[in-house]
Amino acid sequence: VQGRRIDEVDFHPSYHALMGAALVHGLHGTPWSRPPLAHVERAAAFMLFTELEPSVLCPVSMTYAVTPALRANAAVHAAFGPGLAATRYDPRSMPASGKTALTMGMGMTEKQGGSDVRANTTRAEFDADSAWGRAYRLTGHKWFFSAPMCDAFLVLAQAEGGLSCFFVPRFGIKGAVNPIRIQRLKDKLGNHANASSEVEFGGDTLGWLVGEEGRGVPQILAMGALTRLDCALGTAGLMRQALSLAIHHTRQRMAFGKRLAEQPLMKNVLADLALESEAAIALALRVARTVDETEHGNDPHEAAMRRVLTPIAKFWICKRGAAFAQEAMECLGGNGYVEAAGEGVMARIYREMPVNSIWEGAGNIQALDLLRALRGADVAAALQHELAPAQGAHPAFDAMAARLMHAQYDPGDEAQARRLARDMALAVQAALLRRPSSDAVFDAFCTSRLGEASDVFGALPAGQDVDAIIERAMPAL
Repeated sequence: VQGRRIDEVDFHPSYHALMGAALVHGLHGTPWSRPPLAHVERAAAFMLFTELEPSVLCPVSMTYAVTPALRANAAVHAAFGPGLAATRYDPRSMPASGKTALTMGMGMTEKQGGSDVRANTTRAEFDADSAWGRAYRLTGHKWFFSAPMCDAFLVLAQAEGGLSCFFVPRFGIKGAVNPIRIQRLKDKLGNHANASSEVEFGGDTLGWLVGEEGRGVPQILAMGALTRLDCALGTAGLMRQALSLAIHHTRQRMAFGKRLAEQPLMKNVLADLALESEAAIALALRVARTVDETEHGNDPHEAAMRRVLTPIAKFWICKRGAAFAQEAMECLGGNGYVEAAGEGVMARIYREMPVNSIWEGAGNIQALDLLRALRGADVAAALQHELAPAQGAHPAFDAMAARLMHAQYDPGDEAQARRLARDMALAVQAALLRRPSSDAVFDAFCTSRLGEASDVFGALPAGQDVDAIIERAMPAL
């Protein structure tokens, strides 16, 4: 008896239903062909969808993020671009020319390299010129290959000119299967609906060069910068869902003669979680606005903020996610920890949080990326402009802004890069909260985050208007 490889993954019908809902609402590639504010609208919808089910959004995010990178191969972009923006989801495994919509994935990580993609060993040997440009034969593996049933992938491989970026479709130009051998699926802590896999390329897998040989890292990072935005958006969405569950439970649960939400300590916890959630949403949407502004104009301030705020938001929001989910789970007590066949909502949120922190570069990678951004341009004036709306509104904010502006941080000191990323994130969050938020939220955020550097949720100092903060965070009925 001999088996036959199909190298396909079957999904539950619910997966396809959710993917269809995500695409019909334009959470993938549609903003690139729409007018200004499309990226901001998409970001808000992405956060809301995350509250429903986050793990199907991996291929949606990659399909959104691939357009800037794919533009470097005009022929491939012309062939696949319209499908990547189409809204009629098509789960069939077939050539792209016959489908109503397309999705994209990526393959960067190898087992010997992890984040150090320059250690990749997958080889690319030139095969021939074609209608899609220069075609290469790939030999090697990818240790993490997200969403293997996508219609195509961006892959890094070593060509003669160095590490390069390749477009690897499931089906080639003439419709024949392009061999992508799925070896196994990853057994992960969470994110179970996304079929992360290990794959191998056996020398008969074709990839088409995107950009120039040797420029693979900056080419694929044009995609990675946008998926990093989605990591921040996704974490902010999960925070909001966890906060809503915590508020709802504590308003129903009786303890010691009162509803939990009426107990002074629980009020402190809920208000503190509400501060964190609102600040995360504000920062994530600010990054989305930089994308929208820079795609529809050439404002140098927005360009600088896009380069700096992307790693800051990815680092800080995602780093806070797991601690936030744990505290929200504790608001539910044992009910938050218990699962029934993996269906406990708060427990699922908790398991989902770490993937956004790890995927697309863990904390150290983001902090180092921030240093590279600071070395590459003078962002002092842009940062000062960004912080100006809150100047003089709170002494703790003014002190933090002064530290940032008077260069007490050395961009060359890698050991302090996380500290710098944290402080810049907090300062920008405070400035953002000053504009649309309430005085109670702004004052409590500055006092607790910038003044006292609180290390645990629920430690807001006396005098904060916790009732007003909680009321502002209440889910609308």
